[in-house]
Amino acid sequence: MGKYKKVTPEGGWGYIVGLGLAISLMCALGTLPSFGLMFGDFLTSLGEETSAIALITSCFFSSFSIAGLFTNTLFKKYTVRKIALAGAFLYVAGSFMVIFVTSVTQLLVSFSVVQGIGFGLIIPSAYTTFNLYFEEKRVFMMSIAQTLIGLGSMIYPILIQWLMDNYGFRGCMAIMAALNGHAIVGMLVMHPVEWHMKKVKVEDDDPENVPEEKITKKTESEEDRATVEKLLPKHPVQAIKAQEERIKSRRASSISSLGNWAGPIVISDASERDKKPAGKWQVLVDFLDLTLLNDLVYVNIVLGISFALFSDNTFFAVLPMYLLSLNFSKQDTAKIIAIGAAADLASRTFLALASTCIKVKSRYVYLAGAAFTVAARFAHLCVFDFNGMAFIIGIMGFLRTWIHVPLPLVFAEYLPQERFPSGYGLFMAISGNIGFIVGPISGYIRDATQSYPIFFHSLNLCMALCAVPWILEVLYVRYWRPRDPTVPKVTVIEMQEQPANGN
Repeated sequence: MGKYKKVTPEGGWGYIVGLGLAISLMCALGTLPSFGLMFGDFLTSLGEETSAIALITSCFFSSFSIAGLFTNTLFKKYTVRKIALAGAFLYVAGSFMVIFVTSVTQLLVSFSVVQGIGFGLIIPSAYTTFNLYFEEKRVFMMSIAQTLIGLGSMIYPILIQWLMDNYGFRGCMAIMAALNGHAIVGMLVMHPVEWHMKKVKVEDDDPENVPEEKITKKTESEEDRATVEKLLPKHPVQAIKAQEERIKSRRASSISSLGNWAGPIVISDASERDKKPAGKWQVLVDFLDLTLLNDLVYVNIVLGISFALFSDNTFFAVLPMYLLSLNFSKQDTAKIIAIGAAADLASRTFLALASTCIKVKSRYVYLAGAAFTVAARFAHLCVFDFNGMAFIIGIMGFLRTWIHVPLPLVFAEYLPQERFPSGYGLFMAISGNIGFIVGPISGYIRDATQSYPIFFHSLNLCMALCAVPWILEVLYVRYWRPRDPTVPKVTVIEMQEQPANGN
């Protein structure tokens, strides 16, 4: 009887998972840049303008982040697919609640809280499932999925404006709620990867081979839980395997960013700590995986992306109101936003094609997007005609892809697979809190100064808080960090199983 082992599908049902991810994210991310078009007139009729938009979007991302923070713990009790479906149903329920809002408070509850929590459950569930289906093709397939999302972002502004003109505010919200219902379909296809893993024949001397008759079908709950809770890779490193046995009931929090260090790997004596009853603080640390905050590179990544996302999302949410203040018609405003979305789509296609022949770390792509966006934002305040505005918004739309597409891949490249859910959830929590604090401040700046340029400069400062610290980190690591000649270099432990015979 031949011996087999299971490997990542790298396709098959994984393509359906990628399509489901694209559909679900298209429903939410396609509407966010058009927030001003959807709710601008409604908020103006209530006497609320920029400050309300900043507050509502900030609360949305705060709810989104709080939900994401707890997904890693929920994954241990329920399957990833169940959490994803719960998030999809909440998001759609919030969409239908928006149809009947009559005040800012009701909009905060329906859009910011209910939809925000739903989206916060969808994102980590979809990305976690996607990452398990692809390894070699991960960047390419993520680019394809993001290209489809960009296509939706290009269509949404024109569609929303057409719906507003023909069906009014509540009619538009009803149709958008029906479209958002496709998020449920997208989450239904998030099958556990074990259902579709390939069986490949291995050599007899392969220490990881498995007899075919021992490959048995598990329940969905067992498969998902085994995948998410897997702490350490199977490699013949005796010290790590012994450590795994001692702490298998606890999170492997003492291993900071395993697989991404340039120097020796150091494992703290977590076994000594585990002999003692865990205190309240230690329970919180393990629950949220706060040991990740000991890694300064991870902290720099999280803070940079958090400020960049807040800046980008708030900028495009307020952009329609800025264009209307410059006496652009609603039709021209929708066209300019659609041009930016079309450039976004072109950029996503470019990244998808470039990823097949050029290998660049996702974090460097993100850094380039943030740095060039800072420059484009300054130029944007110097143009006032339709052609010039469409051109500069097109440039920012092209660069926007470099901020959104590589985002999950930055964490997937830096964190080992088993720490991705907790690392991404912690990022979502920090990002939401930053948005919740900085959002009202930026809205107050706009209302106090009555100046859009000053408001946009404050957003540009937030974008610079991503680009500048990252550039300083790169310079420090490459040129300034002192190197100890007495410390030997240790080969990084490979986190992923290698196919037999190098295939």
